[in-house]
Amino acid sequence: METRDILKNLREKKCMTQEELAEHVMVSRQAVSRWENGETLPNTETLKLLSKEFDVSINTLLGSPRQLICQCCGMPLSEDGMISREPDGSYNEDYCKWCYTDGAFAYESKEKLIDFLVSHMPNPESVPEEELRSRYDQYLSLLKHWK
Repeated sequence: METRDILKNLREKKCMTQEELAEHVMVSRQAVSRWENGETLPNTETLKLLSKEFDVSINTLLGSPRQLICQCCGMPLSEDGMISREPDGSYNEDYCKWCYTDGAFAYESKEKLIDFLVSHMPNPESVPEEELRSRYDQYLSLLKHWK
């Protein structure tokens, strides 16, 4: 789905007029109309306001153009419900809700996360623990949080 369709659907789902949405995000009704006609896209700041207004991520507003991955544990963030939030309720699309919540990280070190992964992730091939730790360390070291 394209951004124009997503915005219109979200607005209609909330039973809002273009005028009401415009007031909520501090733009003109014509701006909302241009978004819904596909003539323009909201700017970054307006996307943040729309994200809060509709309680969806910016990625969702833009039609999910990129596959989000938690930059702490590497889990794919396939749904908005998996994405972390800041203390003000806004989405933080860099992390999952299990690694980062309300401005705080769940794992104080990469080693703590690796301990968790080794004890909770399936190991159907019975890979020795030291090899698992090495694999997790290699992968996690590629992620923004652990660089």
